[in-house]
Amino acid sequence: MNVEICIDSVESAIAAARGGAKRVELCSALSEGGITPSSGLIHAVRAAIDIDLFVIIRPRGGDFVYSELEFEVMTQDIREAKNRKVDGVVLGILTPGGQVDTERTRKLIELARPLRVTFHRAFDVCVDLDRALEDVISTGADRILTSGGAPDAMRGMDRLAQLQKAARGRISIMAGGGIRPSNARALTLRTGVDEVHSSLSRGSDESAELGSGQNGRRAYVVFEEDVRAFKAAVSATPLDVETDVRQ
Repeated sequence: MNVEICIDSVESAIAAARGGAKRVELCSALSEGGITPSSGLIHAVRAAIDIDLFVIIRPRGGDFVYSELEFEVMTQDIREAKNRKVDGVVLGILTPGGQVDTERTRKLIELARPLRVTFHRAFDVCVDLDRALEDVISTGADRILTSGGAPDAMRGMDRLAQLQKAARGRISIMAGGGIRPSNARALTLRTGVDEVHSSLSRGSDESAELGSGQNGRRAYVVFEEDVRAFKAAVSATPLDVETDVRQ
């Protein structure tokens, strides 16, 4: 079972690596769903960890329909990420009609190679997930991060199982959205996915002591012990989670 942890700092990257994660997805502005991190942050995280480092390529928060100027920013960010020796990028572009923008997504993937590419949860707002699955496969992406089109992966379990079956090994389906140690193994048993994604973040005591930062906002960090617990949960035997699966 491959565990990916979403992080926005060097400290969280180190905690994820020490906790046993296979991969991290590096973002900035997680309150906006994640946007492309600075080159300085990418450099610092790459220097700090040896596990796989994926970087989100998203020029702003909001929707996933991008102008030509924003598309150009994405191409430059991919080039910068490659220069920083990352292992992969995470991206997604939609059309105004809520379908995968296959042409421009394919161009970004071709630019990113030989890096691996994840199509992110823009997938979940597509109007037709079955068509979106085939469209993403046609772009050459390596995996899709999805909650099955639901607000979280637990509510999207049945759809995730359908997507996993429909993919037929042509692309990896990685479940994400509200996954925690308490539900992770039940979800993987129900859906058949072998990759899971979580932020596992919680408010740090230090940020609280400092007055919660500017405008009352707290810094959120990943802790090594939480990653270990998450990794142990997805590795549990079916007997350990039999009760959860029945719920």
